[in-house]
Amino acid sequence: MKEYQASRMSEGNKVLPNKIRIDNDGITFRIPGVFSGEEKTIPFSRISSVEINTPLVGFSSITINTTGEGAIVATGFYKEDVLEIKKIVLEKINIIQNKS
Repeated sequence: MKEYQASRMSEGNKVLPNKIRIDNDGITFRIPGVFSGEEKTIPFSRISSVEINTPLVGFSSITINTTGEGAIVATGFYKEDVLEIKKIVLEKINIIQNKS
């Protein structure tokens, strides 16, 4: 299991930063809030694509597009982290597709 946390210096993450956890079954997004938060786990078999936005200056974002559940966007991560997340997720998807 690997976990990534958005930078507290990024917009919207100063008090309660976004987190992404990857395990053998899927990817979990934790987007905390002051009074409530959101946590969503997406199995690798339901992921249709992974998009990253890595600006020259500032923090990066990652978008996970799913089959039937829409897209989940997490912001405020370091460029190295989103590149690594994308690589891991795509590897997991390829493993699942090769088993089919």
